[in-house]
Amino acid sequence: MRKTLLSLLFISSSLISSAQYKWDIGVKLGMANYLGDIGGGASTRKDFVSDMKLGTTRMAGGGFARLKLMPRISIQGGFDYGHIEGDDKLSANPERQHRNLNFKNNIFEMNVIAQYFFINMTDLGHTYSYRNDFRAYIGLGIAGYHDNPKTLDGGIPLQPLQTEGVNYSLWGVSVPAQVGCYFTINKRYRIGWDMTWRTTFTDYLDDVSGKYANPKVIGTTAAALADRTNELYPNPTVAQLAIEANYGWQKVISKDGVVSYQGQKRGDPTHKDSYIFSTFNASYALRGKSSFYRSRYGGVFKGHKYKKRKFRAKF
Repeated sequence: MRKTLLSLLFISSSLISSAQYKWDIGVKLGMANYLGDIGGGASTRKDFVSDMKLGTTRMAGGGFARLKLMPRISIQGGFDYGHIEGDDKLSANPERQHRNLNFKNNIFEMNVIAQYFFINMTDLGHTYSYRNDFRAYIGLGIAGYHDNPKTLDGGIPLQPLQTEGVNYSLWGVSVPAQVGCYFTINKRYRIGWDMTWRTTFTDYLDDVSGKYANPKVIGTTAAALADRTNELYPNPTVAQLAIEANYGWQKVISKDGVVSYQGQKRGDPTHKDSYIFSTFNASYALRGKSSFYRSRYGGVFKGHKYKKRKFRAKF
């Protein structure tokens, strides 16, 4: 019986301990950028950060809730927002400069990410109070997002115009890959940083992917925004030469003298677009539902709370 009671006491203590600080909720704020077909370096499209333009870095933010499943494994759910932009004027690639396209896009995302803590220092300073700790983690998850590419100048929505003759969706799925860390102060307050790269399954975050479409088919407005080379050259003759030398809907004459028209390269459909958020975050660790802990320390917003001793009157 004694051993049974001791075992139950040990199990209860373990449950009480594990019930504490399993959840934390917080907010994040930082920067957003993207990797796609607009802007970029001097070479052709690449799937690497060196092809990003730091000058188009914009704001990102959001909120999240995290649940500790095991000492080294947590799962995090959140809502994130990021603003991404691109402009061929900033590119070091002459052909992209002649293309002269630009865009901006607001991305709203819901995500679930599993996190593995490869560094878990539970007692910073070796005080044996276990009130402050440091953790570093990697994560992988799934996310759903909504976006809406527009022109950088004027904010004209591009998807309804179908500038390439493609009716792509404004809803998508991405795979977030994450690395981050945080400090816990006094068991409750966490301050950290994370960087999350989202790989998507679309090439139209910037409204650019394949070839130029027939301007007579897509319409006047779409044609004007699909091929903006002529905006760089006031002289129509020079503009036409620039378009034919670089991009656009071109007149082609075969060796047999047959005249045809075809769309030239506008983007690179072999590489999907991706976006990245780098944010600082702050969160509050919630205590568990242990009645023992709640009676001793109170709720989240009640501060410390102690039981009063009850005395029975004696007559």
